Amino acid sequence: MRLTSEISLNLKDGDAYYYHKFFNKPEADTFFKNLLTEIKWKQDNINIFGKTYPQPRLTAFFANNNKPYSYSNIKMKPKDFMGDLLTIKQILENEMDIKFTSCLANLYRDGQDSNGWHADNEKELGINPIIASISFGAERLFHLKHKKDNTLRTRIILEHGSLLIMKGATQHNWLHQIPKTKKDIEQRINLTFRIIA
Repeated sequence: MRLTSEISLNLKDGDAYYYHKFFNKPEADTFFKNLLTEIKWKQDNINIFGKTYPQPRLTAFFANNNKPYSYSNIKMKPKDFMGDLLTIKQILENEMDIKFTSCLANLYRDGQDSNGWHADNEKELGINPIIASISFGAERLFHLKHKKDNTLRTRIILEHGSLLIMKGATQHNWLHQIPKTKKDIEQRINLTFRIIA
């Protein structure tokens, strides 16, 4: 069993859990090294308030069906799961007893790469989506804030080899982000597994 040492984020109107050593260090080191080269990373443009900017990270999208994924006016066509990404998917599914259809992969090249405040609440994900987020590489701070109550905020450090699960009403009631930092931070890979029906 890998789902041990569970930490609840104790979210009001939400449901999120953190597992800081879902993958041990040798596993995490190997997966990180291989995914850097196995995945064909690309930088899309995003539209914010009518202006177009390069997205502040690199991404790739994978699925075991042909369902695209859209956010911030980006429509991503999926590639097939293969190699280490498929292995990670199978380990995750066996542990959670859930079949994920897709994965949005993010590569944060340094501390200036980020992901602004958002919720994973796209229609394709359905009601109360389950998001399983795996981190490899440099640690980054993960912030959450309640959509209606500004006093409800929390943050957690996403460690190398860790798993964060968000489910229930979390995406309805909470926003999350990976903020920029001026610290000298190395590369980080984040794999967010989802179910697109």
